[in-house]
Amino acid sequence: MISAEVTIQAQFYDLDPMQVVWHGNYARYLEQARCALLDRIGYNYPEMAESGFMWPIVDMQLKYVRPIRFAQTVRVTATLVEYENRLRIDYRIRDAGSGEVLTKARTIQLAVAIGTEELAFESPAILIEKVKALL
Repeated sequence: MISAEVTIQAQFYDLDPMQVVWHGNYARYLEQARCALLDRIGYNYPEMAESGFMWPIVDMQLKYVRPIRFAQTVRVTATLVEYENRLRIDYRIRDAGSGEVLTKARTIQLAVAIGTEELAFESPAILIEKVKALL
């Protein structure tokens, strides 16, 4: 499938009182990788809106394997797993130096027509065309 990767260094403002990245900040890290993936496909949020659809996240799962600490550099990889009826993106957050898996995650997004707010049971043709062009 199609993947994209971003490199992130944990900042002081990302930490919780235990001196590890606060769990709520992981969603921001996933978003950065997701946007890189959607840019690679050519169907990021502006293109989604132009095609008449919003794509809310309806499910997000995270498995914290090891904590991310201050100044640690990580690589976040987003991989498109499903696209015909929904967007399912799987993520791996790895230590940039060792490659050790620190976090596993998954998001699911559904196409919703902007004008009517109706759920689309199939992905818009423009997305399918863009994905197939990269496969």
